Amino acid sequence: MPSAAARVVLVTGVSRFLGARVANTLQADPGIERVIGVDTVPPAAPLGRTEFVRVDIRTPSIAKVISSAEVDTVIHLNLVTSPSAPRPKVKEVNVIGTMQLLAACQRSPAMRKLVVRSSAAVYGSSPMDPAVFTEDEEPVEAPTSGYAKDAVEVEGFVRGLRRRRSDLTVSLLRFANFLGPGVDSPFTRYLRMPVVPTVLGFDPRLQFLHEDDGTEVLRRMTVEDHPGTYNVAGDGVLLLSQVLRRAGRPSVPLPAQSISVLGDAGRRFAGMTGFSPETQRWLTYGRVIDTTRLIAELSWRPKYTTEAAFADFAQELGRGAPLQLIDRLAAVLHRG
Repeated sequence: MPSAAARVVLVTGVSRFLGARVANTLQADPGIERVIGVDTVPPAAPLGRTEFVRVDIRTPSIAKVISSAEVDTVIHLNLVTSPSAPRPKVKEVNVIGTMQLLAACQRSPAMRKLVVRSSAAVYGSSPMDPAVFTEDEEPVEAPTSGYAKDAVEVEGFVRGLRRRRSDLTVSLLRFANFLGPGVDSPFTRYLRMPVVPTVLGFDPRLQFLHEDDGTEVLRRMTVEDHPGTYNVAGDGVLLLSQVLRRAGRPSVPLPAQSISVLGDAGRRFAGMTGFSPETQRWLTYGRVIDTTRLIAELSWRPKYTTEAAFADFAQELGRGAPLQLIDRLAAVLHRG
């Protein structure tokens, strides 16, 4: 559905991979007059005509940026997913930062559109899950920790804003795990472990979204009006066993209680970040989301299937691991 053109667009988290990609894509649109990128650290690469403003969305300063620039469209991508950062700081950025940002959006008379990155992690992962989650289904076991719980809270704030500013076009996107050559995430680091641990007796179904398709969905939500909540993923699913086999990764099935031990070893010896509880549950029970609503609304479907997104990522994935690393991990696991 075409919309009145977005004139001034603000992108949060612009110094991260997804934020930078989205800003670069939007600045190429001649219908958009200004793209403003905000983050707490400068971007690693030039952003072209995107204007960088160093600001912490947890502070009232974000309201000054939105009001002074007369921002009419906000793309909120500044959600921290890595379990390596201190949990209190992560929660502050994800929850307090979103509260401040939405409060600023609510007060600004120029605001007309909000696009929010959420996650399919809001559905949790449980042995009692439905085969496929639609946007209207509630999780069987709601997330109780980490980024997934933050995403649930963020969605609650977004629903509150919808009620208070019914004139806004609000799009909430529940993304599957991003994959592609440029993606660095807890899952891609998991796949780069010298030996990839799996949960004994389980082979979860997984879905992925290619970074190109994720960027395109965010572009369309910006330049068109598509209010509502949407699941976003590539077509199809892969079993974890298929993922590991196609990537040529050595793996070892372990009892669930041993996974965290090997995750800690991976952090020390291979630059990993360990395993958050929600990641462990996902790698045990998996999760599949239905994207019918998105495809019908946009009259478009992702270019990459789940399988194709993984294949593109796997080309960049190193095969195997030095034997000494494998031996050291095995020793740590044996001691644990």
